[in-house]
Amino acid sequence: MPMSSTAQMASLAVLIISLVFAALASDAAAGVRVELTRVHADPSVTASQFVRGALRRDMHRHNARKLALAASSGATVSAPTQNSPTAGEYLMALAIGTPPLPYQAIADTGSDLIWTQCAPCTSQCFRQPTPLYNPSSSTTFAVLPCNSSLSVCAAALAGTGTAPPPGCACTYNVTYGSGWTSVFQGSETFTFGSTPAGQSRVPGIAFGCSTASSGFNASSASGLVGLGRGRLSLVSQLGVPKFSYCLTPYQDTNSTSTLLLGPSASLNGTAGVSSTPFVASPSTAPMNTFYYLNLTGISLGTTALSIPPDAFLLNADGTGGLIIDSGTTITLLGNTAYQQVRAAVVSLVTLPTTDGSAATGLDLCFMLPSSTSAPPAMPSMTLHFNGADMVLPADSYMMSDDSGLWCLAMQNQTDGEVNILGNYQQQNMHILYDIGQETLSFAPAKCSAL
Repeated sequence: MPMSSTAQMASLAVLIISLVFAALASDAAAGVRVELTRVHADPSVTASQFVRGALRRDMHRHNARKLALAASSGATVSAPTQNSPTAGEYLMALAIGTPPLPYQAIADTGSDLIWTQCAPCTSQCFRQPTPLYNPSSSTTFAVLPCNSSLSVCAAALAGTGTAPPPGCACTYNVTYGSGWTSVFQGSETFTFGSTPAGQSRVPGIAFGCSTASSGFNASSASGLVGLGRGRLSLVSQLGVPKFSYCLTPYQDTNSTSTLLLGPSASLNGTAGVSSTPFVASPSTAPMNTFYYLNLTGISLGTTALSIPPDAFLLNADGTGGLIIDSGTTITLLGNTAYQQVRAAVVSLVTLPTTDGSAATGLDLCFMLPSSTSAPPAMPSMTLHFNGADMVLPADSYMMSDDSGLWCLAMQNQTDGEVNILGNYQQQNMHILYDIGQETLSFAPAKCSAL
């Protein structure tokens, strides 16, 4: 008896995932290595402007999450793509289509959509550093039908009992904290890998193709690659059991960071490895795409801060908790926890304090004797997770600028909102997301040498 079109599509999806994993496993490194390049500030942009731009983007991103949580439509996607060119994103090198068109996209563990602008693009599209991808110029592009298991439209209709009409192509608006973009879903071959010998071409990846947007500034990126738990993310579509990255420090403007996908993502033989289990994510979008961790406390030096045990608790209604996010720059803490961290830093520094909100967007800053003065020595900060301690040197929680300000690289927010471990606090740390084992592992590393 012939298979139905639905069954044929399901079998095809299983086959593609199997081929994808086989392609990754057959690579010389038993996986794929991808270079990540941080969005560096323009030479004309000061360090203060860089920080302020990154924080502005973080706030847009955070507002977008709140909008998505409140929205009733399953077609709303929660992750921003482009904002200020001075924001603190890490860019992933990849290529799309046949022939492959190289471009750079933000690597983002806090979202699940793979997204880029497509030609022909209206006057509402933003400027990007690489040529626009044109679906009509690729021999491997296909429109993703609405009844695909990866269709956003199918997911939106799932709860209504209404089936997508035959031949339907999924088009929808993506709403962000800073604007919107109009997207249709396609299927395409993507090329991953930093070197020709280590490259893998993967067919059948579902992605968003934007032809109009508003509210985004020029950026060093040409799209976004979601690495979250959602079904549309790259790691979910590839079916890889684990991935890792190592982010070079903000002060290092020459080195590249590394993203490893598949079996080559490993901390075996690495000294000082700690592991903590993921907390089960809520089933509601967008929270179901986040990687939640159980943060139990914070210490500065040998002093444990007086933070209530429930400050980082993920509540039954989906509020609270803490996520690790490569797409957010500065760590966000609920006000109760933040004030404890702030007071502990103030107690150890004898320099004059100043409100850095206008210059950097950061609340707590100190005035160095001169713009060239070295900051005073500070103890490490320890984030206590369930079964693991993440030790942050001073350079990973304090930030200097070119005007002589030295600031706490954290921000406060309303208690009860999701706490976010940002990428500034993740620098020079090799971080492994083991999806199969449901654990996050990490170890200090010189990421420029990985």
